[in-house]
Amino acid sequence: MNSVTIRNLLVRGMLAGLAAGALALVVAYLLGEPHVDAAIGFEESHSHSHGHGHEEVEVVSRAMQSTAGLATGVLVYGVALGGIAALVFCFALGRIGRFNARTTAALLSGAALVVYLVPFLKYPANPPAVGNPDTIGQRTALYFLMMLLGILLAVGATILGRRLVPRLGTWYATVAGGTAFVVAVGIAYAFLPSYDNVPHGFPGTLLWEFRLSTLAVQAVLWAGFGLLFGHLAERVVAPAREAVAAEAAPVAT
Repeated sequence: MNSVTIRNLLVRGMLAGLAAGALALVVAYLLGEPHVDAAIGFEESHSHSHGHGHEEVEVVSRAMQSTAGLATGVLVYGVALGGIAALVFCFALGRIGRFNARTTAALLSGAALVVYLVPFLKYPANPPAVGNPDTIGQRTALYFLMMLLGILLAVGATILGRRLVPRLGTWYATVAGGTAFVVAVGIAYAFLPSYDNVPHGFPGTLLWEFRLSTLAVQAVLWAGFGLLFGHLAERVVAPAREAVAAEAAPVAT
């Protein structure tokens, strides 16, 4: 794959990430923000009931956080991940199997969602009022450690599956690689510490719905990216392959 094709795919990956980020923004605003407001309301009422109702200087208003701040964060996040995913796509195309651009993009998006789920299931997102501020540094470090482990284990499972294909066939090799991935993640879950910082009286339904909305944002982001980028990438890769095939074909005399 030449540099021009990589550059075109990178640009299209960022555009697809921007569009997918816009879809995720709608989900975050409609599903996530009401739960954030409810959690803030619980936190404020809880602090008042314990005599800690002092006024704090609000640097950025809640209205700004839930609109412009949310939009900026989600859209920049989508563009950045789209660019990174496009570069990974350039490396993966043709190396993980004889898949076309659309299928490779779909598999890449699915793998990215799995990598997100690995740390999320161990250290799920928390709304305001949930979580001990004294452990935020430890929880953040463990979250990124779990994410790194998820990436490494996913790569290892893919390599294992490919090596087992000649002996077991594609189906059983895929099952073996997936099983090895799940077992390794389970072992990591067992050894890493857990944190239960839900305050007394915090609504369990609110916590559950907030985490589901966070997961929905990621699912929409990666599903949208996979579909959009797969379409755009196919329009770049297919002509490039046809041009290479035409150059390699013998010239008729």
